[in-house]
Amino acid sequence: MNRLSRNACFGFLAFTWLGVTASVEPAMAQAGRPDTRSMTCAQAQELVRKSGSIVLTTGQSTFDRFVANGSYCRPQTGQVRAKFAPTRDNPQCSVGYRCFQNRTQR
Repeated sequence: MNRLSRNACFGFLAFTWLGVTASVEPAMAQAGRPDTRSMTCAQAQELVRKSGSIVLTTGQSTFDRFVANGSYCRPQTGQVRAKFAPTRDNPQCSVGYRCFQNRTQR
């Protein structure tokens, strides 16, 4: 094999490796965070209840933190408000709560 064909082969392998790496990494990064869109509303609610506090994927490029109750919020933000997310069976499922701070009580 001459030097030119060796360089071409190396370039092809490097290009192929980069293409495979680029397509696998986003999937691996998303694999660690549960996606509400792949669960039923009841499954998502149960996951939040069992976890207490969890970050869930809610869309193609969105995510949010859900809590089961105010004890998972900082002391100064112990209030909660309902937090909705799309699930497999409900586009506006009340999955859990979000921490809320009343600005007048700072």
